[in-house]
Amino acid sequence: MVESSQGLRSQYDDEISLVDLATTFLKRRRVFYAVFLLVTLAGVAYALLTPAKYEYVTLVKLAEKSGGKYIEEPATVIAELDSLWVPDLQATYRAQHDRNLPFRITASNPENTGLVRIVSEANPAGEELIEKTHRQLIERLITDQEQALTRLRKSLERQIESLDTTIDMLEGGQETGDAIASAVEKQLSLETDLESLAPAEALVVSRSNGENTGPSRSLIVVLAAMLGLMGGVFLAFFAEFIGLVREKASEQ
Repeated sequence: MVESSQGLRSQYDDEISLVDLATTFLKRRRVFYAVFLLVTLAGVAYALLTPAKYEYVTLVKLAEKSGGKYIEEPATVIAELDSLWVPDLQATYRAQHDRNLPFRITASNPENTGLVRIVSEANPAGEELIEKTHRQLIERLITDQEQALTRLRKSLERQIESLDTTIDMLEGGQETGDAIASAVEKQLSLETDLESLAPAEALVVSRSNGENTGPSRSLIVVLAAMLGLMGGVFLAFFAEFIGLVREKASEQ
């Protein structure tokens, strides 16, 4: 019975009670305060010194043809932007400045529209460079669209001229009324298609919505405080552990 009581007491002696933990924490509270304040102040300084980031958006409406269709599909234009035009701009900037563009350029197509949406994120200091870069992309995109539009316009004009010749030839023949009517109908359809052609245009160029897209400053401060709290508690107990090890080492 005595041996059992001694073994139980030995077991309890090896355990760490909440009172021991609280005593250790109070003993090393200065370590906790120092770490907590240092990390929190570092978070506040980072939140205040980090410049805000804004999203800059450019919208380009693609060239249209009849029936609400587009000269080139938006997906095709975006593929050219991503795989050809943007890499060319990045390579040119790298060659001129010996560094990469300080922001990314992404392109997308809002659903069920003929718009190409070009987006970049940067702090206000990069606004001028973003506008310049977006304008270069707009110029290239609109030039490409104008070339495609010119090709289609010439094709339609040739078809209309051909039908004019065909109608003139049919008018001199007999029993050609149905053929003439069909040719005139086709010619009118082509003329409608020609008149419905609309060029590409830039609707918005590098416009900021005014909302900070970077991490919230209040969130940074809260996370820094939480990190300081956890780090302070850990280092307080770690300091006590180091102190105990030194005491044991000095006793030996």
